[in-house]
Amino acid sequence: MTRKSTIIISIGLIIGIVVLLNILASRHSVRLDLTQDNRYTLSEATEDILQGLDQPVTITAYLSSDMPPRVAKTKEHFTDLLVEYAQLSDEMINYEVVNPSDDQVQERQLVRRHGIQPAMVNVRKKDQMKQQKIYMGAVIRKGQEKEVIPFLQPGSPVEYKVSSKIRKLAATSKPFVGILQGHGEPSLQKLQAAKKSLDVLYKTETVSLSDTANVLDKYLTVAILAPTDSFPQAHLQQLDHYLSEGGRLLVALNRVKGSFKTARGSSLSTGLESWLKEKGIQVNNHFVIDANCQRVSVRQPNNPFQFSVTFPYLPIISNFAEHPITKGLESVPMRFASSLDFVGDSSRQYIPLARTSQQSGTRKPPLRFNVRKEWTRQDFTRSKLTVAAALKGGSGAGSPGRMVVIGDGDFTTRRGNQQTQRGKVSLLVNSIDWLSDETGLMSLRTKGITSRPLKQISQSKQTFLKYFNFLVPMVVVIVIGILRFQQNRIIRKKRMEADYV
Repeated sequence: MTRKSTIIISIGLIIGIVVLLNILASRHSVRLDLTQDNRYTLSEATEDILQGLDQPVTITAYLSSDMPPRVAKTKEHFTDLLVEYAQLSDEMINYEVVNPSDDQVQERQLVRRHGIQPAMVNVRKKDQMKQQKIYMGAVIRKGQEKEVIPFLQPGSPVEYKVSSKIRKLAATSKPFVGILQGHGEPSLQKLQAAKKSLDVLYKTETVSLSDTANVLDKYLTVAILAPTDSFPQAHLQQLDHYLSEGGRLLVALNRVKGSFKTARGSSLSTGLESWLKEKGIQVNNHFVIDANCQRVSVRQPNNPFQFSVTFPYLPIISNFAEHPITKGLESVPMRFASSLDFVGDSSRQYIPLARTSQQSGTRKPPLRFNVRKEWTRQDFTRSKLTVAAALKGGSGAGSPGRMVVIGDGDFTTRRGNQQTQRGKVSLLVNSIDWLSDETGLMSLRTKGITSRPLKQISQSKQTFLKYFNFLVPMVVVIVIGILRFQQNRIIRKKRMEADYV
């Protein structure tokens, strides 16, 4: 065989291998996920949902073709997910991708029938900033039922949104979750973001206690959020009975309250704090302060302009335990929170879930807020104060009851930006999921969270890092230059020698 024939055969084999690899790749997609939270790997919860389907599900994705890069990344992730969903579901998931902009009639029907609205994004083209209309939603159908994703926000947990919609369609019956009313708690209308997430797996409704009948038995979990009025003894006895029978309670309690209008802080007592102490958790009668905190706007006297200052009474909690409730959480802002202490015995299992930062402290009410105070390190004499905890065996030895207690009730209703709101909702809904033992989709809610604030460091360390980052690259370049100069000089000397070849 000639050399020319060998080359032709080698080229043919290479082309054949490339074609074969392309055919296999088109039928079997494989991705390598190197992200810290496995953002692009399907979770076990999703796999269980897909493999448990008893009827086909059709996903119609409405995606514009030409998108700016920051949005196109979400689109690519979504379409990759659809391919994996179809492969893992044993042909129970069918999908199609449609560009609504190709058909104006279809585009109008899309908005009218499904509520999928376009979004306007800024796009730079030829040094000009323009607005572009894009679609990035989906309709998920099973038989005559359907669920709609109006728009997938860039950075949002795409897998959770799709899997939860499929789970909602596949569920034949849902357990009840009760939101307690009658003691000054916020209405269900103020908890719409949390209710929307809860409704995927549960039937969420309000419940009021009576003095005679026990109405809690039908609920898998009961949430008590930010009560302001006192609990009658009969109501506390019903909570006792519910917990002793294996009930699950989420209690987000305000032990103190603050007012920006009067700039004062005071205690708040409902009787629930005494009941919780009997169960083993003490909600302390003080304000938590934290150097890692939110900012408030302040206006100077006789000055129309505002400026923002740190306000340690509004801590940002970013120190979480390794637990299903807090998995994936980055930060949860709180408002006039109190710390928790365990005062129970060994028959109860106490699990701290969330703590303050290394620089924190407490202030006893009553007090007056000074928003212009210049806080120093000496103000924060404590660290890692517990502000949320779980308790197993709430009624003593052998009790199947569980509780999650959070030393701030207002975090459930206070609004914030998209990132902080997601953290608040995740903490509330994840707590109910864990209490209800429905933990499959918990970890997916926080996939994609990217709020990673810088850790607090001293001024001297900041100065060191600043000059280190500035000087080290220069020193490295100079050293490399000197070494190269010496190397070149040695080469030149060798070339000048008489016997150099």
